[in-house]
Amino acid sequence: MKKVLFAFSILLLLPLSSFGQAETFLGVWITASDSSSVEITKHTNGKYIGLINWLMVPNEDDGSPKVDNENPDPAKQNDPIIGLKLVKGFTYNAKKDRWDGGTIYDPDNGKTYDCYCWFEDGNTDVLFLKGYVLGLKFLGRETIWNRK
Repeated sequence: MKKVLFAFSILLLLPLSSFGQAETFLGVWITASDSSSVEITKHTNGKYIGLINWLMVPNEDDGSPKVDNENPDPAKQNDPIIGLKLVKGFTYNAKKDRWDGGTIYDPDNGKTYDCYCWFEDGNTDVLFLKGYVLGLKFLGRETIWNRK
């Protein structure tokens, strides 16, 4: 009976440990160029999203706020960069110990890439992101963000 209770209690605690790991993705991250930061939160739909919340140079030379002028959608080209949704749609994959199914947007060229993210060696202060196209992960580009 004790073995059954022990096994049952372990089964109840396993989802909590993966939940805890999934939440390590949350927070403010300094992007690879150190020129912006992104705050990752959990959307009401349960997926993770990240909004640009700081720019080292937030304004153009004329003093106007930087906008998403490279966006392929003309209706979004005047949207401010601060507040822009940079990453979206991620869910935690406990089997692979990473966040999958998301996309990352590059405001420098207006392109959106499929993306996944992970931590290495238990270090939750350094986030690795890999963006790719056409499902070809080996052709993608990796970047690193640091926790603020």
